[in-house]
Amino acid sequence: MKHNFGAGPGILPHEVLKQAAEAVIDLNGIGLSILEISHRSSEFEAVLNEAVSLVKELFNVPEGYSVLFLQGGASTQFAMVPYNLLPTDGKAAYVESGVWANKALKEAKYFGNVEVIATAKEANFKHIPKDFTVPADAAYLHLTSNNTIYGTQLHEFPKSPVPVICDMSSDIFSREINVADFGVIYAGAQKNMGPAGTTLVIIKDDILGKVDRKIPAMFNYQTQIEGGSMYNTPPCFAIYVSMLTLRWLKAKGGVAAIAKENDAKAKALYEEIDRNPLFTGVCVPEDRSKMNVCFVPVNPEHEKPFLKLAEEKGIVGIKGHRSAGGFRASIYNALPITSVHVLIEAMQEFAEKNKA
Repeated sequence: MKHNFGAGPGILPHEVLKQAAEAVIDLNGIGLSILEISHRSSEFEAVLNEAVSLVKELFNVPEGYSVLFLQGGASTQFAMVPYNLLPTDGKAAYVESGVWANKALKEAKYFGNVEVIATAKEANFKHIPKDFTVPADAAYLHLTSNNTIYGTQLHEFPKSPVPVICDMSSDIFSREINVADFGVIYAGAQKNMGPAGTTLVIIKDDILGKVDRKIPAMFNYQTQIEGGSMYNTPPCFAIYVSMLTLRWLKAKGGVAAIAKENDAKAKALYEEIDRNPLFTGVCVPEDRSKMNVCFVPVNPEHEKPFLKLAEEKGIVGIKGHRSAGGFRASIYNALPITSVHVLIEAMQEFAEKNKA
């Protein structure tokens, strides 16, 4: 058995993979594959409608918001957000909490003025920036809720006098949020929701139409809303698997139930990191991510032998990002706590074999 701690594309529920595999051959007994049916067919319209409905139900999305399944990953949203929301003579406020936040603000600079109101760059992103003031004259505030590379997470969202835009790619549906606190939420599917290929966007309708630039159709939120995520052929398979995953999440008891599981997984793993003399965490404890647990060996020479032991135990995907080193255990929704215990036992075994 493999224990998949990969940072993304991440682990998916086994039952979802099984259903998806069956649908590649025959979708719901219609004699056609999900890969070959028309996106305008009643069968796929039912898939898309259920996916949208599940997002609204699981997140209690209020009236006045649209739910979209788009292409291009969260990286395309780095540009779509300012394209649609940042006037050429206005400014946007960005919090630089990691690599992806940095990429987002760089894209925004093509469309207007960007004010970085807080950054953790000088601390190598080992904490979440705090105690910043959001300028009331900004078009919006952009946040990144979870930082996969450095293992930090925004546990409380700041009050803002302007619309809050948030990249939730790596912790979407992992905890309860109040959608009404946000102007736009966007997330690549490939961490907690489905395979790479589609991006969820939840957008407040009344924040649109306030820039005077001409926006190409594919990059225009209003066009995508009016087209019901089908202005062009959507990523049908990725949406289908996302729908199955959201269905799985609902059957488990929804976001509140999975949040408790995620809390338990993170608590157990961080306790071992803090207890074990051979490993240490890399970020400040109060900002530790419950999705991406980053830690390093106290002795750098232990990195390769521990990875070898992990491989022998069926543990995959824990090698840290190339820019951070060490180890990264991504404990997304579909990862069972039993896999976390296997990793903990491997850490304990390694410590026992390498006693000083």
